[in-house]
Amino acid sequence: MIFEMFKSALAPAQFFAQSKTKMKEEGQPRQSSLDQQEDIDADLSFCFEMLASVSRSFSAVICQLPDGMKESVCLFYLVLRALDTVEDDMDFPEEKKIPLLQSFYTKCWDESFSMNGVGDTPEYRRLMKNFPKVVRAFKGQEDYAQATIEEITKRMGNGMAEFIQKEVDTIADFDRYCHYVAGLVGIGLSRLFADSGLEKPELREMEDLSNAIGMTLQKTNIIRDYHEDMHAGRVFLPKEIWGKYESTIEAFEQNFDKPSSIDCLNELLNNALLHVADSLTYLSRLENERIFKFTAIPQVMALATLEKLYGNKEVFRSNVKISKIVATKLITQTRTIEDAKAFFTEFMRKIAAKANTDNKIHQQTQEIVRQSLKVIARS
Repeated sequence: MIFEMFKSALAPAQFFAQSKTKMKEEGQPRQSSLDQQEDIDADLSFCFEMLASVSRSFSAVICQLPDGMKESVCLFYLVLRALDTVEDDMDFPEEKKIPLLQSFYTKCWDESFSMNGVGDTPEYRRLMKNFPKVVRAFKGQEDYAQATIEEITKRMGNGMAEFIQKEVDTIADFDRYCHYVAGLVGIGLSRLFADSGLEKPELREMEDLSNAIGMTLQKTNIIRDYHEDMHAGRVFLPKEIWGKYESTIEAFEQNFDKPSSIDCLNELLNNALLHVADSLTYLSRLENERIFKFTAIPQVMALATLEKLYGNKEVFRSNVKISKIVATKLITQTRTIEDAKAFFTEFMRKIAAKANTDNKIHQQTQEIVRQSLKVIARS
């Protein structure tokens, strides 16, 4: 999912301490009795604790979002994380999984809904077992946030159900799947930002650009996670690309150092790089400093990851990641659109430097970089 791009930097207790909502005239939680408010606080405390334990990447920046927005985005994440847990559980029978994915949006309102034993880690199983706490916290959100979370969950669940019994064969399938599981998150976030009044209303209508920020992250994750996903029995890379190089997706692990395997990897990366220019354009439309940082940091980290993956045969044998030093630099030094443009330019040029032969895939990379740099320069 779109949320998978950074390491958690704060402890659970710190998350909740930073996330308590200040009562404001605009965007304050619904009024309630003291006892009810204590219950809401307890549920939100659980949600932020859960966020810290189930998110390997997303927790650090959510806490710097404005009050009110951080709660909405936390719950948006947890609902979609729960949905994703159902999809990812390979032991959950398809005849039960598909209808649950399609109806999962209704569980946002169902305080009796919980699941035991679903999830491939203890943290995910805990989330599913305690989902009523997420529901109660969700019910305390503003109407606009509830509507967006419910609608995006419905659309994503239907998309996931579609691909339970369908392979990602074509590039069109790849785009469609990534739209369902990440592009829709970008669209949902834009709606939350715009409807809250923290960003211009026009952001709500920029669905193509909103979709692009999700596509960049999701495609980066899918390519990076080839080895891990293959051994878990779930690979979402398009056969239209990898099928030109090997007869099975598993063959790349054995033939990791073949020139054709590297060509395949770079062709897949080119497909992800196609969204970079639109991602930068989206960032240039943001006005709220905290929302900008929340959105921009995963994008620069994704581009740094794409540069790390380019031509790197280790992708077929392990989960390749950028170093903690690089990640820390990107998190701490991405503050403005000029910072983002500088990082985008740096990593695109590094990718171009690696594409340094007359290889057809390298030529394609060079052209994508040239066109992207033009967009970056005028953004």
